[in-house]
Amino acid sequence: MRKRKIVLISFVLICVGLISFTPPAERYFEIAKNLDIFASLFKEVNALYVDEINPNKTIRTGIDAMLNSLDPYTNFISEDEVEDYRTLNTGQYGGIGAVTRQINNRTVVTMVYENYPAFKNGLKIGDEVLKMDGIELARLSVEEANHLMRGQVGTNVKLTVRRMGQPNPIDIEFKREKIKISNVPYFGMISDNTGYVQLTEFTPEAGKEVKNALVTLKEKGAKYLILDLRGNPGGLLLEAVNICNLFIPKGKKVVDTKGKLEDSNITYETLNAPVDLDIPVAVIINRGSASASEIVAGTLQDYDRAIVLGERSYGKGLVQVGRPLSYNSQVKITTAKYYTPTGRCIQVLDYTHRREDGSVASIPDSIKKEFRTTRGRKVYDGGGIDPDVKVEAQEAATITQVIYGKGFVFDYATLYAFNHPTLTEAKNFSLTDQEYQDFVSWMKTKSYTFESPIETELVELTEEAKREKFYEDLKSQLDQIKTRLAETRKNDLIHYKDQIKQLLEKEIVSRYYFERGSVETGFKYDQEVKAAIEVLHNQPEYKRILKIQ
Repeated sequence: MRKRKIVLISFVLICVGLISFTPPAERYFEIAKNLDIFASLFKEVNALYVDEINPNKTIRTGIDAMLNSLDPYTNFISEDEVEDYRTLNTGQYGGIGAVTRQINNRTVVTMVYENYPAFKNGLKIGDEVLKMDGIELARLSVEEANHLMRGQVGTNVKLTVRRMGQPNPIDIEFKREKIKISNVPYFGMISDNTGYVQLTEFTPEAGKEVKNALVTLKEKGAKYLILDLRGNPGGLLLEAVNICNLFIPKGKKVVDTKGKLEDSNITYETLNAPVDLDIPVAVIINRGSASASEIVAGTLQDYDRAIVLGERSYGKGLVQVGRPLSYNSQVKITTAKYYTPTGRCIQVLDYTHRREDGSVASIPDSIKKEFRTTRGRKVYDGGGIDPDVKVEAQEAATITQVIYGKGFVFDYATLYAFNHPTLTEAKNFSLTDQEYQDFVSWMKTKSYTFESPIETELVELTEEAKREKFYEDLKSQLDQIKTRLAETRKNDLIHYKDQIKQLLEKEIVSRYYFERGSVETGFKYDQEVKAAIEVLHNQPEYKRILKIQ
């Protein structure tokens, strides 16, 4: 009963809070009336519905539906979710510095962060976690297991793990520390004169971390720079400003935010002296680059300070503010839109027309608005940042997705590491043809089924032919296609060798060199990085694109 009241009160307070932000006064009656209707409706449903209802779930559904009618980013955060929300915003939590994943009902360690308790106490990637503090993980949900792993700094947690080569499970005890997830998990020289910085988050100190990476790379001889923002979901707007400030002069506009309230209308400018105004920069983005990532890419593009390369970005140009609610819950509210220095808003115009991953699909030219960069180049609003140089990411084949999703790549990497105590440097590692054939042979011992898109379409075509009474006429052709597809399926592991081999190598290297090694071994396959190096080293082309005289 208490939790039901808590959730209901939280809902009411959200709505009441909206009153203060929603003049004029004549709307108060409509809001109060509808709150009363909601409360009385829930009371009657709770009292009379034929089955017992879950008040928390029911009211949460109502809250989520209300907020989803506004935009995808205005969200209610319950007391149980606040810690995860705080981690997303700060990049910090109390824990042991390990990442786990569910694979075939097993909880396995997929990454260990160097110099944190998991690393120092010998936890290994590939270990299967059986118990936490004596509690069997099989009895817990993924969320419960994650919460159990984390905890107050200085407290202890004991893991019971099954490790390849060990006959019996082993117990490892850890003392939780403050874990700070780095915004820059990797930076380094990828050629004699080209530096590379991977930026995956915009939590506090992101600007400082990128600055340190840039200074270090310049000291190592970097004459060109690649800033990789692929898959970066964004974060703190001020950190985006700080990162832009590394490459553009003090006092330059980075972004405007404009909202309903006067307090939301803010112009953010660079406040410090830049680190380097001249180093040629290539910014790599993809459909997963969002929010603060788009501010950085869009601002550097607007000032013709960098070439933006890759895919169209996600298209999130909205600013959210967190507001506390009762009983330790929160609401994250969209309060403004942001605009790049040219005045363009990169927010997708229609929330409903997106790809399956949520990113921007194609935007009709008729609804785009044209803007001009500092040197007069055309750029557009309407949904994401359009790259100056388009490089389409390689789509993973169905077989590749299946064997990765089912954990076969992960498990084979664990087996490989067990049989190979040492490994060459990550940059130089490559599976031999014989080693890949060993993997193919190992896969023959595994059971897995899937249906490729073309097989799905063939089934649908067969059913449609039957409905339209054409099946008997087409049966021989359809059977022939089915037979050919079956024959082709047998060779999928060979046909998509390059894709699968890349995943295997990255997974294997992570066992020895962790996150850094996984990044390094992937460079030789990375078409976007190769394209960035090519355009940076071709300075006439670089200057032509940016209209540099």
